[in-house]
Amino acid sequence: MSQRYRHLEDLPGELPVFPLPQVMLLPRARLPLNIFEPRYLAMVDAAMSGNRLIGMIQPATLDHDAAPPQLCRVGGAGRIIGYQETDDGRYLIALEGVCRFRVRKETTSGTPFRTVEADWSNFASDLWGPQGEPDIDRAPLLDALKAYLARNGFSVDWTSVADAPIETLVNSLSADCPFTNAEKQALVEAQTLEDRCEVLTTLLTMERSGQNGGYVQ
Repeated sequence: MSQRYRHLEDLPGELPVFPLPQVMLLPRARLPLNIFEPRYLAMVDAAMSGNRLIGMIQPATLDHDAAPPQLCRVGGAGRIIGYQETDDGRYLIALEGVCRFRVRKETTSGTPFRTVEADWSNFASDLWGPQGEPDIDRAPLLDALKAYLARNGFSVDWTSVADAPIETLVNSLSADCPFTNAEKQALVEAQTLEDRCEVLTTLLTMERSGQNGGYVQ
């Protein structure tokens, strides 16, 4: 993947987007998707015949009267690295995160799926990845994670946690923990891995009465 996308100029100006609440895709992370709606089947077909890039982005509101719903300002683009068709017409795909993008504007593409003009300029470092293991103190994160798991009755394989590279650990927890949409968006928009680790640590220490709601404007 790093050989394919070395510079921002390697990325397209227009991007098909798949709006899903509480779903995020960060650089080098993997995301499996089960595609069955006709418009998104068409989106996958178009991506497979082109650069294989799809943008994952959250809807900004839960306003069902808004057609289509507004999008959040930042999402994550991924390349299709796994593709399988099922007997009942679904696509099982896997995306690998490439780079985040900011939505400049939605475009009129004449397709059943939505497309945006993507601005990649704030996220050039996503293409490079960490050079070696970043010098981030994981102790506060692990302390917050232990307390979070204890409060919620969850368990985790601590050997895997201890051995995981910090980027893998932070991005996996960001994607997998049941945070609200607004909290997920804060993690997506955190500029650096260190920033995301700090946001994640804060979120893990917060007491919550519920996880629904939280859409951002």
